[in-house]
Amino acid sequence: MSPAASPQPGRLRRPFGARLADAMDDQGPLCVGIDPHPSLLDAWGLADSAAGLRDFALRTVDAVAGRVAAVKPQSAFFECHGSAGIAVLEETLAALRDVGTLSVLDVKRGDIGSTMVGYAQAYLSDGAPLAADSITVSPYLGYGSLTPALDLAEASGRGIFVLALTSNPEGATVQHAIRGDQAVAAGVVEGVTASNAPASGEGRLGSIGLVVGATVGEAVSHLEIDLLHANGPLLAPGVGAQGAGPAELESVFGAARRHVLASTSRGVLKAGPSIEALRTAALAATHEAATALR
Repeated sequence: MSPAASPQPGRLRRPFGARLADAMDDQGPLCVGIDPHPSLLDAWGLADSAAGLRDFALRTVDAVAGRVAAVKPQSAFFECHGSAGIAVLEETLAALRDVGTLSVLDVKRGDIGSTMVGYAQAYLSDGAPLAADSITVSPYLGYGSLTPALDLAEASGRGIFVLALTSNPEGATVQHAIRGDQAVAAGVVEGVTASNAPASGEGRLGSIGLVVGATVGEAVSHLEIDLLHANGPLLAPGVGAQGAGPAELESVFGAARRHVLASTSRGVLKAGPSIEALRTAALAATHEAATALR
């Protein structure tokens, strides 16, 4: 069964972490973002409309699906086109499922109580129109507020990527803040470590990952964060041509580099609209990421 394929009736879906580990072994450590920014739509000769969005997204899926470990649609660029844009996002996720490529839906949801339950059901439930293999979430209402999503991801064989150390300058004001004797980001990583404990005990990669920018410098060591012990996939924007080479990756990830899923969008998408050019760019980016992460 391909990494993202739906399980047969009566069969449980394999855990997301295991499926992603296999995909990274087979296809390399690259996740290609589908970020249909108006400037990219224009560069591709497409209108900034739902029709242009659909052409852009499905062309990207056609070009890279089955050739990279994962694909990450950025929900905001679909949502801004209203219901028609959401319909395109549903179609894009369905296309990824059909070809068997893992999806990371970049929604960065974070809320409490029944509202978080609703978000979890929208993105992590079998049969939901927007169901993805994994989603990004924000833990800054407290890691425990993510429990509905964590529980449903585990039950459905899906995954979560929790924002931990992001590369935007504003992020440090919250993520690096010290609470007691520990940085906020370190507490988030501890939460993920606990969530992945059963997988760690079984010797497999956990399904709860972290978002850690490859260009955060020495923040990981300064904040005394143990990414390897977290035992989850590390979604990392900023690898290779985007900024971080082997020396920087050693500083940020150390021995956890083998868990890094390098994320790129514009670096590949700027090669469009030619499908062959997109495939060539994705192959080059995969090679670059794999080389940098050795």
